[in-house]
Amino acid sequence: MVDTMHQTLRRVGALLGPGDLSQHIDIVRLRDGRSMTLRFIEPDDAIVLQNYFRGLSVTSRYNRFLAAVGELPPSELEKTLHSGGNSFSILATLKSGGVDAIIGEARYAFDPVAARFEFGLSIDDHLQGQGIGTVLLSNLQCRAMTLGATTIFGDTLRSNDAMQALARKAGYTFAALPSDWRLVRFEKSLDPATEIPCAGWRAHGREMAVAAN
Repeated sequence: MVDTMHQTLRRVGALLGPGDLSQHIDIVRLRDGRSMTLRFIEPDDAIVLQNYFRGLSVTSRYNRFLAAVGELPPSELEKTLHSGGNSFSILATLKSGGVDAIIGEARYAFDPVAARFEFGLSIDDHLQGQGIGTVLLSNLQCRAMTLGATTIFGDTLRSNDAMQALARKAGYTFAALPSDWRLVRFEKSLDPATEIPCAGWRAHGREMAVAAN
């Protein structure tokens, strides 16, 4: 039954369009008890998203974009704001003074032919080391399993010790990238027969399966 659902998800993954994004929100618990919201980025987030990136340290921006930039480049901003098909962008937020403050973000893409799920992420400098990256990574793995991915991976700078430590703790293996000596790839195999560990995305999977019938 699980295999059938994953096959269906791979066929209909492109059905999730921009108009559906606001319906899918995950509320996850951090280790200090706070609730973090994970939601898809939408076009109206352009200003707050750029402010988030501008607020990152020079090192964090370089680690995220693999280049010295002061903000998200226009072409990348356009891609980030328009999720859909097999490529998505999400925001992580916490309540601060009654307002949802961005504390992290991630982008991911799913290759349904190779069943591979690639991602990149960043966390607000002031909140690193508080378990946010671990929870975000777990959620991304949940999304990957929902789509039927058998492999989840990302590339990071050899100098990015924080990202490598996060991936190592989560059970990823590492390999050099011959195409770019600056980078290392971290990768993890997923079992598509395993029950998806995220209730919200189990429901999302059922909805997509029903839509395909």
